[in-house]
Amino acid sequence: MDKAFTVKEYLRLLEKRSLLKTVKTHYPVFINVLKECLKPKGEEVLIIGDLGYPRKEAAPLLAGCYALAAKNLNLDLKVGIQDPKKKGEKAAAHIEESLLELPPNNIIIALTSNMLGSMVEIKSFRKFTKKRKHKFLSASDLSQLSTKNFPLLVKSIDVDYKEMRKTGNTLKKIFTNAHELHITSPSGTDLYFNVKGMKAKANNGDYQKVGTGGNIPCGETYIPPRGKKVYGKVVIDGSMRTKSGTTLLKSPIKMKIEEGEVVSIKGEKARLLESTLKWAYTKAKHPWGIRRIGEFGLGFNPNADIIGPTVVNEKALGTAHVAIGSNAWFGGSIYAIIHLDQVFRNPKVFADGELICL
Repeated sequence: MDKAFTVKEYLRLLEKRSLLKTVKTHYPVFINVLKECLKPKGEEVLIIGDLGYPRKEAAPLLAGCYALAAKNLNLDLKVGIQDPKKKGEKAAAHIEESLLELPPNNIIIALTSNMLGSMVEIKSFRKFTKKRKHKFLSASDLSQLSTKNFPLLVKSIDVDYKEMRKTGNTLKKIFTNAHELHITSPSGTDLYFNVKGMKAKANNGDYQKVGTGGNIPCGETYIPPRGKKVYGKVVIDGSMRTKSGTTLLKSPIKMKIEEGEVVSIKGEKARLLESTLKWAYTKAKHPWGIRRIGEFGLGFNPNADIIGPTVVNEKALGTAHVAIGSNAWFGGSIYAIIHLDQVFRNPKVFADGELICL
């Protein structure tokens, strides 16, 4: 079912699928999100989402929560829904049409079970929103969460956003001013990450300026490395991101990194990540970037946990992550068709030898 909905039509669809009761229970949290994160001032709101899968309906539930919240705030609202899209699949035509028809200086909320899908005119969603001066919120990979665990996702969104901004900006300053980060963990991580001259980003839910946006749930500060100056090992014992989605790990995988590149991957699930990298290498315009480490990030959301979707896992307080692949959109020099966040637990992070305490 690919179509544009009025709010009433979409709510009727949710009721038909026995999802409306859950939406009505949780939507007040999203009133606060809209007020604190976007601070709407009469803008139009376009929600784009998908139908989800049986027993994996976080995307349509989120869309419903945002729709009721926007309605409560008397915002002008449109909803566009498509079938779930996987990597390589095209977005429904009406989705791109609704984006292109939205006048500048408005709000977009994008919620997907996997991803939005490729479009004809819009090659990069982030570049499009920046050019059109839209504010946006997004959440992807939501098919990794069961419908019954939807309250855990809402919990990660129901946070004190003023405190989140304070923490995120403090970490951003520490990362940006550091020359080197040294990361260890009880499971065996021992990684050196040169960041001299690089600028960190704080995903802290502050998307009030036109042309800005990001994930909700929020709660990570992240930074690209200085060239290839990353070396050591990372033991991934939280979640692993591959072409097929996110895997919650019962047994860890170990990545060895030399001169900024993943040179070996070992562990029970290592073949899944290795096969993804091999696939990406054959498809890539810039294959040199496929095995490169593009990011280190530290989670600081006290209400998030490792529950399924990477967009939640990587935000959890008590976790860190490294990403394999592209970082060009946040200040790095790596271009790749992948960006795969690998999450690990209980990190200790030292900035120029000094332990960072949260």
